Amino acid sequence: MPALLFITLIFGGAIAAGLLGALTGLGGGVVLVPMLVIVFKLDLHQAMGASLVSVIATSSGAAVSYLREGFSNVRIGIFLELATTVGALCGAWATHLLPVRIVAIIFGLVLLGSAWLSANQKEDSPQNQPAGLTKSLRLFGSYPTPKGSATYAAIRVPGGFSLMYVAGVLSGLLGIGSGAVKVLAMDRMMRLPFKVSTTTSNFMIGVTAAASAGIYYRHGYMNPALDFPVMLGVLCGALIGARLLVAAQIRTLRILFTVVIAALALEMIYQGIRGAL
Repeated sequence: MPALLFITLIFGGAIAAGLLGALTGLGGGVVLVPMLVIVFKLDLHQAMGASLVSVIATSSGAAVSYLREGFSNVRIGIFLELATTVGALCGAWATHLLPVRIVAIIFGLVLLGSAWLSANQKEDSPQNQPAGLTKSLRLFGSYPTPKGSATYAAIRVPGGFSLMYVAGVLSGLLGIGSGAVKVLAMDRMMRLPFKVSTTTSNFMIGVTAAASAGIYYRHGYMNPALDFPVMLGVLCGALIGARLLVAAQIRTLRILFTVVIAALALEMIYQGIRGAL
C-alpha cells in the first residue's frame, strides 16, 4: 500500500476514534489501539505509544469546550488524578515485562467488563445533599440540562478513588487513557451524572497518559511517523465530538459505548488467544 494512502487511512480512522472518544469519555485510545493492530497490522506496543499521544490530544481538544459548557468538574478531576497518575506509572513500568498476547487478552477483558457494566447502568440520579468526604472536599456541583441546571454530589468517594488507581494502572499497561474505567468509576460507583462523568474523564485522561508516555518513549514505543497523523486525526475528531455532546441523548451514548466496546473486546481477545498480534 502506498505510504500516502496508508497515512490517509490512519488519519481517517483516528478522526473516528477521536469522535467516539470525546462523546463517550473513552479518549479515543480504546478504539484506536485495536484499530491500528487489527486493521493496519501494526505492532501492539507502537500502537499503544501512538494511542497515548492521541489521548493527550483528545483531552486538550475537548476539555476547553466541556469546561465552557459547564459539564466538567475540575475539582473532582484533580482529586481523582492523584490516584490515576500513580497507577499509570506502575502500569507503564510493567508493560514491557508482559508478552504481547497477554496484554491483548487483558485489554479485551477490561473492555468487555466495561461494556457489561455500562449496559447495566441505571439512569442518572444526581445526589443533592453532600455529606462526609464529599462535603469536606467539595466534590459536588451542577451541570446544564434541557430543564435547567441540575445539582449532583459524589458518593462512595473511597471506592471511586480506589477504582481510579486501577484505571491508571490499565492506562499505563495498555496505552490508553482508560476512560472506560474512569467513566464507570464516576458514573457507577460515585453516581455522578453520565455527561459529567464523560467530560470529567476527558479532562483527566491527558494527565494520566502523560504520566506514562515518558516510560513508553524510553522503551522505544513512540514512532513520530505514526504518532503525528494519529494525533491530528484524534484531535479533529475530539473537537467535533465536543460540539455534538451537548445535544446528544444519554441513552444513545450508552448504547454506542456498549456496542463498540464489546465488539472491540471480543476481537482483541480472539486475536490474543490466536497469538496473531
